[in-house]
Amino acid sequence: MADLKYDADAGPEVGEIGDLPEPLPAAPPEPAAPPEPVADPGEDSRTDRLARAHRLLAAHPVADGYSGLPWALRRLSWFDLELGESAVDTDVPRMREGHVGALFWALHLPEALDGDRAVGATLEQLDLVKTVVRAHAEGLRLADASGPITDARHSGRVAVLPGPAGAAALGDSLGILRSLHGLGLRALTLSGVSWASESGLTRFGEEVLREMNRLGVLADLSGASEDTVRRACAVSKAPVLCARSAARALRPHPANLPDDLLAALSAVRGLCMVPLTAEQTGPSVRDVADHLDHVREVAGPECVGLSGTYDAGAAHPQDLSDASCYPHLIAELLRRGWPESDIALLTWGNVQRVLREADFKAREAQRRREPSTMKIAELDG
Repeated sequence: MADLKYDADAGPEVGEIGDLPEPLPAAPPEPAAPPEPVADPGEDSRTDRLARAHRLLAAHPVADGYSGLPWALRRLSWFDLELGESAVDTDVPRMREGHVGALFWALHLPEALDGDRAVGATLEQLDLVKTVVRAHAEGLRLADASGPITDARHSGRVAVLPGPAGAAALGDSLGILRSLHGLGLRALTLSGVSWASESGLTRFGEEVLREMNRLGVLADLSGASEDTVRRACAVSKAPVLCARSAARALRPHPANLPDDLLAALSAVRGLCMVPLTAEQTGPSVRDVADHLDHVREVAGPECVGLSGTYDAGAAHPQDLSDASCYPHLIAELLRRGWPESDIALLTWGNVQRVLREADFKAREAQRRREPSTMKIAELDG
């Protein structure tokens, strides 16, 4: 802008003093202008961080490790996830707002279901997942590997991965495991059965894990006993994950992991996916960030991920009430100084790595061994 120039008032010519004009009466002072409002620098920073979080998530969306949506949808007579569905925490508009690119749809069952009833109910849920995805083809796409997940993202859809299912769904049969995998199952939780109990993995449990490695089914160890976690880390050739586990050092929930198990998970390049639940992590977004800080510090940035745990019957921290809220969490991590490279691993990169490595190990195992025909009675009888 050009400088403004003011002409000085020349006034009367210099002459006799008596020739000077009478001074004008002083003008009344103008009222003072109200002070300009001063922006709160903290508020500006929060706004900037949130905008930065949206930009970062647009490039590295969330691969969410756990959704209870299949069971939640069973109670609804009608729903539309593409237009929006207020009866659940997760729908396509909110996932797009939260930059969710991939989502594991859990097939867990109420504890009262076991045996043949558990097998049947799991098959029904798998059928429901496929039916829902087909009915919402503009927003959702089934995927079972890293490549199809990326393809779904590039086409503007959310990739849906069926699993984890409960171990009871196998009915102690490796043939059922293969059938479930053929129908799209991608992860299985190793707990709550005789071969994966408080005492750890039995010989048959180890055979189940080897067959999971051969198929490319991920082992989920959330809620498993410490002995099961340690043995699974020792036996599995593919990375294992804990789909709903935070840091027990910060909150003593039984599904949360103590530091020695976080270190064991890191040693096998596994993945601890921190749930956004008030019970496991605390009532605020900062509590969740505390757990992410701790897991990253103990296990490393390549071993931490996210699980919304929406529609699973859990209460959620403030500002993280549904699938649209991930930018608030990422903004908090930016406030704490997380580098963008670590956030990119947290949201997207680590899940992609685990899926790629599991697929690679499966191809290797399929060249070396035939499908297992072992029976539980032969190994644990």
